Amino acid sequence: MEANAKSVSVAKEKTSIKTKLQRLGSKLSGMVMPNIGAFIAWGLITALFMKTGWIPNAQLAKMITPMVTYLLPLLIGFTGGSMVYDHRGGVVGAIATMGVIVGTDIPMFIGAMMMGPLGGWCIKKFDAWAQPKTRQGFEMLVNNFSAGILGMILAIIGFFGIGPIVSGLSAALATGVDWIIARNLIPLANIFIEPAKILFLNNAINQGILTPLGIQASAEAGKSILFLLEPNPGPGLGVLLAFMFFGKGTAKSSAPGAAIIHFFGGIHEIYFPYVLMKPTLFLSVIAGGVSGTFMFNLLGAGLKASPSPGSIISLLLMTPKGVGNYVAVLSGVVVATVASFLVSMVILKRDKTAEIDDIKAGQAKMADMKNNAKGTGTVAGANTEDAKAILQTASDVSHIIFACDAGMGSSAMGASILRDKVKKAGLDLSVTNTAINNLKDEPGLLVVTQDELANRALQKTPSAVHVSVENFLNSPKYDEIVTGLKTKEVSDPKAEETTDRPTDITSELQNIDASKVSEIDFIHHDQNIGSATMGRSLFKASLKKAAKSGIKVKNVAVGEVIDEDSTLVIASKETAKRIKLSFKNVQVLVVNDLVDAPEYDKLISELK
Repeated sequence: MEANAKSVSVAKEKTSIKTKLQRLGSKLSGMVMPNIGAFIAWGLITALFMKTGWIPNAQLAKMITPMVTYLLPLLIGFTGGSMVYDHRGGVVGAIATMGVIVGTDIPMFIGAMMMGPLGGWCIKKFDAWAQPKTRQGFEMLVNNFSAGILGMILAIIGFFGIGPIVSGLSAALATGVDWIIARNLIPLANIFIEPAKILFLNNAINQGILTPLGIQASAEAGKSILFLLEPNPGPGLGVLLAFMFFGKGTAKSSAPGAAIIHFFGGIHEIYFPYVLMKPTLFLSVIAGGVSGTFMFNLLGAGLKASPSPGSIISLLLMTPKGVGNYVAVLSGVVVATVASFLVSMVILKRDKTAEIDDIKAGQAKMADMKNNAKGTGTVAGANTEDAKAILQTASDVSHIIFACDAGMGSSAMGASILRDKVKKAGLDLSVTNTAINNLKDEPGLLVVTQDELANRALQKTPSAVHVSVENFLNSPKYDEIVTGLKTKEVSDPKAEETTDRPTDITSELQNIDASKVSEIDFIHHDQNIGSATMGRSLFKASLKKAAKSGIKVKNVAVGEVIDEDSTLVIASKETAKRIKLSFKNVQVLVVNDLVDAPEYDKLISELK
C-alpha cells in the first residue's frame, strides 16, 4: 500500500511538471504567434535589403535594427499584457517592456515575455482595488493616470532590475549554445526536441528558448541554426513516407495526404498519431532530427528568422541569399527524411501486431498523451455524445470558432475543413480559428476544440456551445455539426415561433390568405441569387401547368418589396425575419429550399 501511494504521488508530481510546462508553452506561444507576421516581415526585410541580401538597399536596411530592437519586443509585451487584462493591460505591458529594451543592448524578447504579462497583472490588480473607491466623475482621470504612473514605475524597474538580469541570463544561454555548437554537440538537442514535439511541449522549447536566442544570433551573424532545430519537417516526413510504403490499412491510405499537409502546409501535428500508434517510432523522429541537425551544423546552415508554419516553403523563404545556404538547408531536410524513413521502415516491416492497421488507435493514444501532458480532462459528455445531439440542446449558432493553444496550424486547417462543409450545406455561418486564450464569451458561439482543451475552453466561454474532437484534421463530428445545424434550422421551435411557422408545413400555409395574393416575390441576395432564380422559374412553370394566370412571379431584393397584403414573399428563415421587421402588410412564406419546397403544391392549389 505504501509503495502504491508513493507511486501515485510521483505520478502526480510528474503530471504537475508537465502541466506547468504545457501552460508555460501555451502562454509563450500566445504572445509570439499572434505577431508572427511581424517576425516574418523582419526576416524578409533582412534577407532582401541587408548588405549581403538579395536586393541590397542601405536606406531600407535602416528598418532592420529598429524592428528587432523595438517593434518586435513591444508587440510581444503588448500582446502579453492584453492576454491578462485586454487593451488596458497591453498598454501598461508595452510601457513596462520599453524599460527592459532601453536597459539592455540585445533584442529583449525574453524580457518582453516577462514584463508584458506583469504589466497587465499589475494594472488589473490596481483597478480591482481602486475602481470601487473612485468617486463618480473621476473615473477617466484615475484610469489614465494610474496606467501612466504604474507603467512608468514598471519601466524603471525593468530598466534597472529585470533588463540586466535577463541580459545576463541570455548571455549565459547564448554562451552555452555557442559552446555546444563549437563542439558539434548541437545535434544532441534533438534527442529531447523531437519527443517533446509529440508530447506537445514544443511551445515551451521553441518559443521560450530557441526563438529568442535565434533572433539574437541572427541579428549579429545574419542567420542562426536554432531556427532549424524544431521546424525541420524531415523527421515527420520520413515517418509518413514509411507508412506509405510499409504501413497497413487506414494508416497506409491516409499517409500520402498527411505527408503533403505536413511538408508543404507545415502542420506537424498531423504525423503525431502515426508515431504514437507505434511508440518505437520515437526512435525514427529522433534519428531524423539528430541527423538533420548534424547536416545543418556541418554545412553551416541557418535561417534569418523563425519559419512559421514549419513547412519547406517557410524554410526556403527564411533562408539567406546564396546557393550554398539553400543547399545546406535542403541537405539537412533530406538527410533527416532519409534517416527517419530508414528507421521507420525497419520498425514497420518487423511489426506483426494488428494495432498498426488503424490510424484511429494512434489518434486515441495521442489524445491520452496530450491529456496527461496538459493535466486536463474533457468536458463531461463532449467526447461521447455526438455533435448533433449537443446542438439540439443549444440556442441559435451564428459563429463557429476553432480554438487551440496558438490559434494557428491544425486549428486553421480544421476551420478550413468545416468552413467548406458549412458552405456546401448552404449555411450562412462564419467559421474562424483563434488561440484559446483569446476566446470571448458571446451569444451564438460554437467552440470546437481538441478533447484535452475542452475544459479550458469551457472556462473561457461558459455560455457557448462546445464540441470536442480528437483530431482537427480528420473528425467525423464535422458532419454531425453540419447535420445538427441544418436540422435545428428546420425544427428549432424558436425559429418556428419567430416566423409563425406551424409544425406540419405541408398541410398548412403558415396563416397565408392565398385568395388575396396577386404577386409572389422570391427574395434574392448575393448568397442565394442562383437558387432564387431557379425557384422562381420552376414555380412559374408550375403555375402555368396548373392554369393559374394573372399572378406575377418576380425576383426582387428586400428593398423592392411592395408592402401590401396582396404581395406574398417567399424567403429563407433569416431573410423572412428581416421582411417581417421591415414590412407590416406583406404575407411571408418561409421555406427551407427556394428551389423545391413542399409548400409550393399546397400554395398553388389555393391561389385564385
